[in-house]
Amino acid sequence: MSPLTSAVQSLLGLQLSQEQEAAFARYAAELAEWNQRINLTALDQPEEIEVKHFLDSLSAWLALRATPTGRVIDVGAGAGLPGLPLKILHPALDLTLVEATGKKADFLTHMVQVLRLEGVSVLAMRAEEVGQDPAHREQYDWAVARALAPMPVLAEYLLPLLRVGGTALAMKARDVRAEMEAGRAAIHELGGELGPLHEVQVPGLDEERYLVEINKVSATPAKYPRRPGMPSKRPLE
Repeated sequence: MSPLTSAVQSLLGLQLSQEQEAAFARYAAELAEWNQRINLTALDQPEEIEVKHFLDSLSAWLALRATPTGRVIDVGAGAGLPGLPLKILHPALDLTLVEATGKKADFLTHMVQVLRLEGVSVLAMRAEEVGQDPAHREQYDWAVARALAPMPVLAEYLLPLLRVGGTALAMKARDVRAEMEAGRAAIHELGGELGPLHEVQVPGLDEERYLVEINKVSATPAKYPRRPGMPSKRPLE
């Protein structure tokens, strides 16, 4: 059993297949190769990538597995985290990856092709643009983001994408309760309410990790998300 498979079993109670192990190994190799040309990650050691990227991303499954997953959108996907590890783990996911930086979006498209993943779309767009696009607005069961933005900003990126009854998942570290409180009014304005908070212990990772669920309870007002750049420049209060 590989170290990654052992850690996944410890974290999720699931065993990776040989095909999944091979997919993660190829993903790590491609990430390291592309990272020499474009800035995808500050990590360059395989062991660090496995723990701090792959395992940390897979911890999201602790929340997602509680409901039928359906359509999932990963906003600010960067190097494909957490979306691609979740897709490798659960191939039935209907996954959309949103990444505004063109070169990073190119890497995501490359990885989808290399790993022969079906049911994955890559959008080289800003989150604000996707949230106002009728093809994506209020179409998803889950909207996830990993270490992307403060809670009021993140809520404006994620909640417009969810159908009523869907859930946003914010993957956070440190000071999460204060951040949740700071985002409470914005979440309410956008049609959401704070749900469960999960504290996660990722094997091999000493830092605190949290999964914050935000439930979509009513339609997001049409004016949100605001035009690109506004959520971060003038966060909702």
